[in-house]
Amino acid sequence: MAAGPASSRQVKLAKESELRIEVAADSPFRVRLLSGTAEIFGTELPPGNWLSIPSRQKFAIFTWHGATVEVEGTSEVQYVADETPMVSYVNVHAILDRRRARAKASSKNDAIASQGPRIIVVGPTDSGKSSLCRMLLSWACKQGWKPMFVDLDIGQGSITVPGCISSTPIEMPIDAVEGIPLEMPIVYYYGHTTPSINAELYKVLAKELAQTLERHFSANAESRAAGMVINTMGWIEGMGYELLLHAIDIFNVNVVLVLGQEKLYSMLKDVTKSKPNVDIVKLHKSGGVVSRNPKFRQKSRSFRIREYFYGPLNDLSPHSNIVSFTDITVFRIGGGPQAPRSALPIGAEPVADPIRLVAVNINRDLLHLILAVSYAKEPDQIISSNVAGFIYITDIDIQRKKITYLAPCPGELPSKLLIVGTVNWLE
Repeated sequence: MAAGPASSRQVKLAKESELRIEVAADSPFRVRLLSGTAEIFGTELPPGNWLSIPSRQKFAIFTWHGATVEVEGTSEVQYVADETPMVSYVNVHAILDRRRARAKASSKNDAIASQGPRIIVVGPTDSGKSSLCRMLLSWACKQGWKPMFVDLDIGQGSITVPGCISSTPIEMPIDAVEGIPLEMPIVYYYGHTTPSINAELYKVLAKELAQTLERHFSANAESRAAGMVINTMGWIEGMGYELLLHAIDIFNVNVVLVLGQEKLYSMLKDVTKSKPNVDIVKLHKSGGVVSRNPKFRQKSRSFRIREYFYGPLNDLSPHSNIVSFTDITVFRIGGGPQAPRSALPIGAEPVADPIRLVAVNINRDLLHLILAVSYAKEPDQIISSNVAGFIYITDIDIQRKKITYLAPCPGELPSKLLIVGTVNWLE
């Protein structure tokens, strides 16, 4: 049901109920708290202030004790739900909070006791994984912790553009509009929106990130006690399942939260029998979660990229720059056979090396692609280096050997080494 014209209306919420809203495509939408207390994904609504919500956002205003809110604008969907899994979510948070306190109180020399919860949120596509991650992170921040958020979902990307494996410390409840803060993310560019293109590379980059975080935790006791929350992809069969087990292993996960999937829960329960310190917890998915078709997912990827350059409320101005072909080197990771046929045993087929670096000829094929700017000093450090940010190729002049690109900020590129994958964007 679509709401009527953009008049403002008041909604009274009973305790432990939530107002679920999907904002329409191209219309402004605002919300404010008139009385009581309420939160959006774990972050409290400030009383009295209007909050502008970007178009196409799906969000829920939940209240523990009852509230009255005012909304203004056009929504595709708007209804109040009184059956939510929030009580079970906050109970999980309370248990995690006690674990953090225990870890903080224990001796720094005891590697196991001083380790706070490392939580991975798993479940099929559209089961509310990223929303649950946001709640757990925001609630932890409210208690004074600064947990690490790790995003392994290359399809949608909560921290930066899709196609990345990334992490960032969360120091305050996550802003309902601005989303995950981008002060200090560690980002590795996988370059595709599905792991099946190069599962080996996905594993290698996830492991790079895990080792980087391990070093950070061993040097920082407070962060170690706060632990981490890991968001995952919705692909949970076959290779997707294998990548889940890989993540549980390399990040030394000790709490697995399974959203709305009985089969996955029992499979994980089975496979972690030998790991007594890993808890597998089954949770209901939120009723507000809507299934999305591939076309919608493609659209939201496109919005994530647009947001990177223009900001969630369109308030940033990216810069267009020009660079000569000779000033940069573009690499693709993976592809190219490992050995010539003549060097292989008879009848053996050459296999593409999943982590081989291949320098790419600069031509019109790069048009509309997203390129990552690597922090690597030398090409052989590209895979183990994180990236500084992204550029978008808007024009390629073959005659003059010039590339025009869009960057989020002015000035020259921090590095001449760029990585290309298959992530594209048509503005």
